[in-house]
Amino acid sequence: MNTKTLINTAVINSTTKGGKGWADRLFAHWFNRLVYAQIWEDPVVDLKALALRPGAEILCIASGGCNALAYLTADPAAVHVVDLNAHHLGLLQLKRAALAGLPDHAEVLAFLADAAQPSNTQRYREHVAPRLDEGLRHYWEAPDLLGRPRHSMFTRHAYRHGLLGRFIGFSHVLARLLGGNLSAMVDAKTPEEQAERFQRHVAPLFRLPILHWLSRQPAALYSLGIPPAQFDALKADADAEGLSLAGLFEERMRHLACDFPYESNCFAAQAFARRYDPQRDAQLPMYLQASHYPMVKARVDRLHAHHQTLTQFLLGRDSASMDAYLFLDSQDWMDDAQLIALWSEVTRTARPGARVVFRTGGRESQLEHRLPAELIAHWRTDRDRNRALYAEDRSAIYGGVHVYEKIR
Repeated sequence: MNTKTLINTAVINSTTKGGKGWADRLFAHWFNRLVYAQIWEDPVVDLKALALRPGAEILCIASGGCNALAYLTADPAAVHVVDLNAHHLGLLQLKRAALAGLPDHAEVLAFLADAAQPSNTQRYREHVAPRLDEGLRHYWEAPDLLGRPRHSMFTRHAYRHGLLGRFIGFSHVLARLLGGNLSAMVDAKTPEEQAERFQRHVAPLFRLPILHWLSRQPAALYSLGIPPAQFDALKADADAEGLSLAGLFEERMRHLACDFPYESNCFAAQAFARRYDPQRDAQLPMYLQASHYPMVKARVDRLHAHHQTLTQFLLGRDSASMDAYLFLDSQDWMDDAQLIALWSEVTRTARPGARVVFRTGGRESQLEHRLPAELIAHWRTDRDRNRALYAEDRSAIYGGVHVYEKIR
């Protein structure tokens, strides 16, 4: 299947009726392009939750690819990377080729961390392109809307591209027009200064009428990758907490801006500076940090890309053959039939003790309410542990992190 068909199948499901049907179709059309140039789920938390042993078989979703590359630090036998969106798989393969082909860490940082040097064109031609197959080379060398080859985004701040990157750029402009300043967070030196700058430059924006109005428009959030079903979950979460949607988004932005040191938060770097600082090793995505780079580079051949749904991939796997599953927020998109089909295959293919990690737009997991009792009985979760993991997730754009372990 092509990307359009896969996304339509995932989003326009059996619950699509009336106004929701039009909203789902609009989201599916909007999502049929590069959305994420980096992930927005914290792989440090994922790895802590999974407690993987060497030789594990892992299934994850590509998104921006940084997560799959980070999981290589756990010495897995294989990381199977699935995505509905071929653009995300193409980006993952480019990052993989850069890690494999560029001669040293400094060159990798120039291409994948700074991602804005004119000399990256030469790096692509000499070291990256030879590692790509013919189809991927055609993809990355095809012209964009302005006639530039796609790979040239790595000479123009690559992480400002994609729907989310452009949304963040628009948010910076809008914030300044409204009297705020998202980039003011960049120079904060202490947690106290981060909190003070957030309260002065960012928090007041969420109390403006225009932000309250925008936060209630589902289509305004499509560039964040929030489909209509997840928007409904966010609204229910806000109602349960006695907040407006703008108030809910303010709290999550505060978590991102204030609860972790800026100098060691790659997500805050992209949100507020719109770039990584290659001189701050701790601020880089995990797979690019100096201590992890050698093992990631040595293991990139253990990544396997699959352009299909999670369920389609698992249907081709043997029983009791998988150790870890990372679903990002994909289950928020699914109707009950899709969710049951996925978890039937997860339960069949999971080894004893296998773990599943996922995020939700709202705070609570819906599995206990949506899966048949005989299916969920194979799994257990610890809600206190889940809340603790969520508190450690530096991205902070979701409402919950959930871990399920197979017990029988």
